[in-house]
Amino acid sequence: MMRTRPRGSLSFAGALLTALTALTVLALISGCGDRSGASRPMTGPAHSSSSSSSASPAALVSPSPPLTAAQPTGALRNPPEVVSKNGFLNTRIVVERKRVELAGKKLWALTYNGQYMPPTLRIRPGDRLKLAMVNKIDQMTNLHVHGLHVSPSDHSDNIFLMIEPGETYHYSYQFPPNLAAGTYWYHPHPHTLSAPQTAGGMSGIIVVEGLKQYLPKPLRNITERVVALKDFQRVGDQIKTADLSIGAPTTRVVNGQLNPAIHIRPGETQLWRIANIGANIFYKVALPGYKLRVIARDGNPVNRIYSVDTIIIPAAARYDVLVQGGPPGTAELKTLPYNTGSAGNQFPEVTLATVVSRGEAMTPAKLPTTFAPARDLSKAKITARRTIKYTENAAGTEFYINGKQFDPNRIDFTGHLNTVQEWTVLNNSDEVHSFHVHTNDFQLMSTNGRPQTFYGYQDTVDVPPRGNIVVRTAFENYTGKTVLHCHILNHEDKGMMSVLELVDGPPAPGTGKDPAAPKVEKD
Repeated sequence: MMRTRPRGSLSFAGALLTALTALTVLALISGCGDRSGASRPMTGPAHSSSSSSSASPAALVSPSPPLTAAQPTGALRNPPEVVSKNGFLNTRIVVERKRVELAGKKLWALTYNGQYMPPTLRIRPGDRLKLAMVNKIDQMTNLHVHGLHVSPSDHSDNIFLMIEPGETYHYSYQFPPNLAAGTYWYHPHPHTLSAPQTAGGMSGIIVVEGLKQYLPKPLRNITERVVALKDFQRVGDQIKTADLSIGAPTTRVVNGQLNPAIHIRPGETQLWRIANIGANIFYKVALPGYKLRVIARDGNPVNRIYSVDTIIIPAAARYDVLVQGGPPGTAELKTLPYNTGSAGNQFPEVTLATVVSRGEAMTPAKLPTTFAPARDLSKAKITARRTIKYTENAAGTEFYINGKQFDPNRIDFTGHLNTVQEWTVLNNSDEVHSFHVHTNDFQLMSTNGRPQTFYGYQDTVDVPPRGNIVVRTAFENYTGKTVLHCHILNHEDKGMMSVLELVDGPPAPGTGKDPAAPKVEKD
């Protein structure tokens, strides 16, 4: 019998009892002895979002060094695909712990359909998606379709429900006909378990078709590559999920491959879907000698194509870029050194892939400057302004929004359909946090008081240490409970998440304020 329950139906005491019970059976995972991240109270003592070190024999062993490859290990392969037909996609995802071939090693991982790089789901605006999720691991899980504008309630993108071990849950999504074309992804979102499950391997790509329609006709059949950035910390023959440390040495792979070769002809134009679908870490992506021409961010086509040398990509962010082949030879796609401000979170330079330009040269296509239409909220009527304050304790083990840790039974913010709100996100800490909201994307207005050029919407953006961002968001189409949070999943699992309730009807007349929202003063 199905016992899947809404997360919001659990009392804190019930959640605590569930967590303590889980801790007593950590050693029972199917034949492998590693309980990769059992549920526990949200205020646990470790700077991680997973089980205590006693839960896993692997956690007691020194981490293995990252895997590297000075030369390409093979050609980049796009993940397998499951494609909608006639407006409908019916598929199945099995969650299980399996041994996979990864970066030249056989490692125990948390997988979707037995794969570290699971199928890409390709849909079109207006499609229906039915997805059966089969939970074969010994902890609860669920599914979040990250960035997609779809209902947060019932059997759709509802992160408050939990799928218990041994159960199957049937998700059903109806996407709107104006769903933005671009790159999205899917991953687990059970509170306190999001980081260990995602870090363990549970993440994949979603593509909403239609991005190429904005390109000139000669470019609508260009080669398209998924460049999915994932990383894993390794202990022996296991991917580490317990006691995750954000700044620990980690192996970075592209589509599950270690330093693959990306082939391109001189002058050829390709579309690369670059997506950070890991749990915690940052990428500062660069391809020396090449320009990255951005055509979409976080599943939103830009209104104007712009060129950059580097892209900082926090966990969960995506960039669709055009790349034109250089002269014959090789170039390294790298992540450059990056420091989040925290002493322990300094990321070194790593080669992600090797770009090989060879073959018959092509005349480089002339790329457009304007791209897709986008509604600019800079002159929109603002019905309410909110302040969202990020803080953490001195040890970096507890994280807060407006002085509170996540409680699924508490409504922290309210948004009214067909209105626009402006949010100021303050980062009162010494490290970078990110800001992500479900259901409706936002427009970044300013960072540390500096106005930002409008290119389109985003769903994940960095908030600088001791700094702030201002965003505007329009609430459209859907009501229900959803969330906003830091998408460094260690931080989310340790409390840095709030409940946003989307409701019908206008806010209280004459005040411009929502009486249901907390009153928070700026510093």
